[in-house]
Amino acid sequence: MATPVPVPRTIAEVFDPVLATNPERELLVTRSGRYTYAEVDRLADRAAHALASLGVQTGDRIAGSLPNDTAVVIAFHGAMRLGAVWVGVNRALAPPEKEYLLTDSGTSLLLCDAPTAEQLADSGGVQVVVVGEGESGGVWSDAMVAADDSPFPADVDPHAPAGIAYTSGTTGYPKGAVHSQYNLLLPGAALVASRGYGPDLRKGDSLPLTILNMQVLTTLLVAQAGGCSIIMDRIDAPGVAQWIRDERVMLWNGPPATVHSLANDDDVRPDDLASLVEAWVGGADCPEAIRSAFEKKFAVPITSTYGLSEAPTVVTIEDRGGVHVPEACGRALPHLDVRIVDGEVCVGPVTEGEWAGAYRLMLGYWQNADATAESLQGGVLHTGDLGDLDADDFLHLRDRKSLVIIRGGANVYPAEVERVVHDVEGVVACAVMGIADERLGERVAAAVELAPGAAVTAEDLTRHCLAHLARYKVPERWVFVDGFPRNSMGKIQRRDLASLFASA
Repeated sequence: MATPVPVPRTIAEVFDPVLATNPERELLVTRSGRYTYAEVDRLADRAAHALASLGVQTGDRIAGSLPNDTAVVIAFHGAMRLGAVWVGVNRALAPPEKEYLLTDSGTSLLLCDAPTAEQLADSGGVQVVVVGEGESGGVWSDAMVAADDSPFPADVDPHAPAGIAYTSGTTGYPKGAVHSQYNLLLPGAALVASRGYGPDLRKGDSLPLTILNMQVLTTLLVAQAGGCSIIMDRIDAPGVAQWIRDERVMLWNGPPATVHSLANDDDVRPDDLASLVEAWVGGADCPEAIRSAFEKKFAVPITSTYGLSEAPTVVTIEDRGGVHVPEACGRALPHLDVRIVDGEVCVGPVTEGEWAGAYRLMLGYWQNADATAESLQGGVLHTGDLGDLDADDFLHLRDRKSLVIIRGGANVYPAEVERVVHDVEGVVACAVMGIADERLGERVAAAVELAPGAAVTAEDLTRHCLAHLARYKVPERWVFVDGFPRNSMGKIQRRDLASLFASA
């Protein structure tokens, strides 16, 4: 497929242009060290050999549940050179959530930190390999030391499954969006070309790289510009500011909660972010007040984006140096056609121009033909979000058809939380929703109907949820009701839930 800029055939080839001209250029900075293009290339080959020595084959699912550091980057690139399928497992998830992802994906090997290994000690059928220092990291360390760094000889199909990004479905159980290596490389090519990024790009990221979108937006994007990816191990405002200052980060992207903290933390000075020329915010609505406070303090514009795992990653973004349209989230990237079908935001390939036909839809949801057919009907991706386009093609989101709650940039799916709450004896019905919060965008709240005489408290429900859900998914406000407003089909009328919390 011809495009205005060449898209690497496979992820193994993404470093090749710089390797051919300036292999000692810096590519990666983590808390563990600094690495050139040549060094990352050799380590990726070594990781592919190491994974093969542990029994991983082309097409096998390999999971990573690792902190933001060198290992998660190198393991991902090694898996891609081997032709394995990467499954990111967020370290913040509760053990049952992690086990579900491993089981559903059919993961054969998990690379993780020691605490996660302890949580999943009884996970049958999954080879758990600890990545760490000293004896605790012996298996992976030994495999890496024993492996050579010669080019790995796999003949990888760029259109075969390469990564699974888990999101959630209406049943409350996660479903995995499957992408090829080509799918994972294309967003970086489109962003680099349309925004004019070059070798001076120093991009900082503090969101977890266990999120597949973040692999797309770090080395896979930056390498196509010939720049440097800075992987931050801090999410607090002072920590993020220190990374930006020390590493001269020029582009940073993060959730509204961190934008709010940076703007309002007196310990973060304006000159801490002096190198920053662009800041992206996505994952949740960013109130205009937060945007204005950040821009006033740091003299850096906030760039709104909209994206989703099924795309993958960025779909719309504000023009670099362009006008900001309040309450909008930018325009479609050049390879994407964003259209509104019956009020729903849908995404497909553009049919005219230089990028015509370049975009390919996700390969589907892992082992979920019904969900795939529903999401990809008509040859476009149905996002589940409601919105409209203005006369200048800026996208305005109006509501989330999927009812997802976005708390500080992290997705919380009501059905998933409701499923856990319903497991508590005495709970008759439960409805979960997001309530507005200035710093986080939304907080999780739950209304619960109990059986007559049931002695269930908010503390009981919180304790149960903490045992089965990541902390950020646990409701922070509980309301007990005698009953819910329901429609003629007996379904809870969610549009009336806000009044329950307002009157409580």
